[in-house]
Amino acid sequence: MTVFITNEQDKIEIPAEWEEKINQVAAICLREEQLPEDVEVDLLFVDNEAIREMNLEYRDKDSATDVLSFPMYEPDEEIDDEEEVLLGDIVISLERAQEQCEEYGHSLEREVMYLLVHGLLHLAGYDHMEEEDKKVMRAQEEKLLAQIGAIR
Repeated sequence: MTVFITNEQDKIEIPAEWEEKINQVAAICLREEQLPEDVEVDLLFVDNEAIREMNLEYRDKDSATDVLSFPMYEPDEEIDDEEEVLLGDIVISLERAQEQCEEYGHSLEREVMYLLVHGLLHLAGYDHMEEEDKKVMRAQEEKLLAQIGAIR
């Protein structure tokens, strides 16, 4: 598994130790969701303005959000054992994550790891449009966060 991390914002410094934690979280999610091990995930950190523009372009919503996911893999898709599968892209607004961690009273790292898990579950096929689907996704988020010690 490869997580490519790109930082396109300059308002919040990204601690060096996050890279290891991000890879750990991604590996746990892949294992729990029984996804192929040889996958690529692109993780992009942006500010509120950049994510607002993406949210408008791709979801027709003119507001900053915390995380966007762009799945590129279908679970029933046949995989060539020799090539890495592009699971998808996750975009996180660090600016919004900072606002939320202050609102919820936990660390920025915990908020970013939650948003990463949320995004990875979307890449794995989870959705939260219906209330029952939301409950299932929320339970899986909490289970995964507990495995990395990022409980509330």
